[in-house]
Amino acid sequence: QVQLEESGGGSVQAGGSLTLSCAASGGAYSIDVMAWYRQPPGGRRELVASMKRMGPTRYGDFVKGRFTVSRYNPDNTLTLQMNNLQDDDTALYFCYVRTYSRGDFWGRGTQVTVSS
Repeated sequence: QVQLEESGGGSVQAGGSLTLSCAASGGAYSIDVMAWYRQPPGGRRELVASMKRMGPTRYGDFVKGRFTVSRYNPDNTLTLQMNNLQDDDTALYFCYVRTYSRGDFWGRGTQVTVSS
């Protein structure tokens, strides 16, 4: 069982920045993909950014160069630096991992609220 601990959510004014962090433990050596997803109020869950252990990084189309994801494999941590946040970035942000043989796991989510 992989446990995910998310941190860094909060409230910020439009144009501001936040950094989200996700730390994976409990069999974290088996992780292939680490990612951030988000779910806005009344909306569907969507990909923000993902990184394979040894592979490409993907971003959601809405990111448009504003966010940067980074991963530190020895600690299995994933960090999302979000700049120039806008109202429609308001959402519950979830950490997600896909393991090689143990399935997928989701964090509980951390709230990001952007106000103008």
